Amino acid sequence: MKTSTLHGDFRGRLALLDSCAISDALDSLGLPPAVVGLAPLSVVKPICGPVMTVKLIAGKPQHSPRHLCTAAIESAARGDVIVIEHSSGVECAGWGGVLSVGAQVKGVEGVVIDGPARDIDEARALGFPVYGRSPIARTARGRAYEIEFNCEIRIGEVRVVPGDVVFADSSGVVFLPAAQIEEIVRRAARIVERERLMVQALRAGDRITEVVGRNYEEMLTKLD
Repeated sequence: MKTSTLHGDFRGRLALLDSCAISDALDSLGLPPAVVGLAPLSVVKPICGPVMTVKLIAGKPQHSPRHLCTAAIESAARGDVIVIEHSSGVECAGWGGVLSVGAQVKGVEGVVIDGPARDIDEARALGFPVYGRSPIARTARGRAYEIEFNCEIRIGEVRVVPGDVVFADSSGVVFLPAAQIEEIVRRAARIVERERLMVQALRAGDRITEVVGRNYEEMLTKLD
């Protein structure tokens, strides 16, 4: 499997959205919404792009493997986001500073890891976005290793495959299945516009109990 390209039109449209609107759009379609517990660890900078996946498992490999995530960096296209399944329960970093440099040089948009990452100060100094569950100083050496890349993974409750699109900002991380991205973006844009009108009404003096009432609660059922 290979990552897809994200058409410039979609990049522009997604840049006008946020993770909350996209999560609501996913909810409205019965798809998994934002992943719980992922947050920016380095710089606070939204990222968006097709995913290049990596799967880590606990343990020590029998043979000397390549360093985790390096093949994904070499295979990634400019604008991709590296997404790492690292949820085996092993308390060690699945991403670090040298990897951040290599990814940035390759043009990778950022990293999302379902687990801890280290060298956060280095990533911050680079201005390279790393989203994950926590910072940690413990190495993965002897604790976890890469079993596969560019494969199906799970991030939280979400099944993620190469070519899906990830969007991350300070509020959360959401995954858009490639086959449904058009409808997700369309619905998210409608949510953003409705909320813009609500804010406009509040600034004009309307009562918040009138603006944020029954219509807000039913908003996700009226996006078709």
